[in-house]
Amino acid sequence: DAMFGGKMRKLAITAARNGYFFVLDRVTGEHLLTSKLVDSPNWAKDTLDKNGAPDRDPSKDFDLGGALVSPANGGIVNWPPPAYSPQTGYFYAHAQESYAMYYLATTDPRGAMGLGGKDELSVGSLGSYLVAMDPKTGKPAWKHRYPGVTGGGGGLNGLLTTAGGLLFASDARGNFVAHDAATGKALWHTRISTTNAPETYMLDGHQYVLVAGSDTVYAFRLQ
Repeated sequence: DAMFGGKMRKLAITAARNGYFFVLDRVTGEHLLTSKLVDSPNWAKDTLDKNGAPDRDPSKDFDLGGALVSPANGGIVNWPPPAYSPQTGYFYAHAQESYAMYYLATTDPRGAMGLGGKDELSVGSLGSYLVAMDPKTGKPAWKHRYPGVTGGGGGLNGLLTTAGGLLFASDARGNFVAHDAATGKALWHTRISTTNAPETYMLDGHQYVLVAGSDTVYAFRLQ
């Protein structure tokens, strides 16, 4: 729940594979805001339909000469869960900016008929990010770029925020990192290539963060 447009709203916030960020009223379904999570998505025009969905750009469809499209099939975001912090009011997600050429291999008016006719060729990336979105403005409050990583987004698993102002995230180089949720500053890390979203729990008056790395589960006590 948050102030939006001068009044309290019960919000639903999400980021989609297509690279767009959406804010809805979760009681009425009313569209409140649509924006880009990152800059690269080019499959849509700069207009929205009556429901707040981006208008598809037909020039980015499969083409005999190839159409350069962002994102590629993997999407800007994928299955790993995002997170939200009531303390900062920010929505957090991993994002990877990818491009591909999409080719039409047949002009048969019946279409591919299940026999092919379309092809995707990956051509690169602008890198991977941890993004904090402000749902009131639809703009990033901050972006943390993972240096030296040009594509793939390997290891970018789910996120966890805590009431203590922390944001736990994997990075694209096999580290598990605690960030300042307000600023994105990295505060601590350990060399674990995580395979799931972290969890937190209390035991004997101490708070722990639990995360899996391959076939091992690690528990860290917060001081």
